[in-house]
Amino acid sequence: MPGKKTPKKAPAKPAARVKRPTRKASPRATATKRNPAADSKQAKLITLLRSAKGVTIEQMMQATGWQAHSVRGAMSGVLKKRLGLSIESGKPDGAKARLYRIAAAT
Repeated sequence: MPGKKTPKKAPAKPAARVKRPTRKASPRATATKRNPAADSKQAKLITLLRSAKGVTIEQMMQATGWQAHSVRGAMSGVLKKRLGLSIESGKPDGAKARLYRIAAAT
């Protein structure tokens, strides 16, 4: 019969999700402050940034072998957020590049 329509099937129900046991956070993940290894690239950045004169992005790139965006990301993510260090930056009069350094504790 040309005008007869077949009834539509109801959509299939999604499979029930299996609940997995929750994992406890490891002690390493919950540590708020960590000290970098003395010979790590992060430690090299901190050493450079502790100089009174300050250091440029290019100097940090040479010391670590990282690209500029990686150096800026490390300063923002690791040094500021994880380690809680205060980074100052400024461009002295007549200087071509911005200088970065760790701010003195008050």
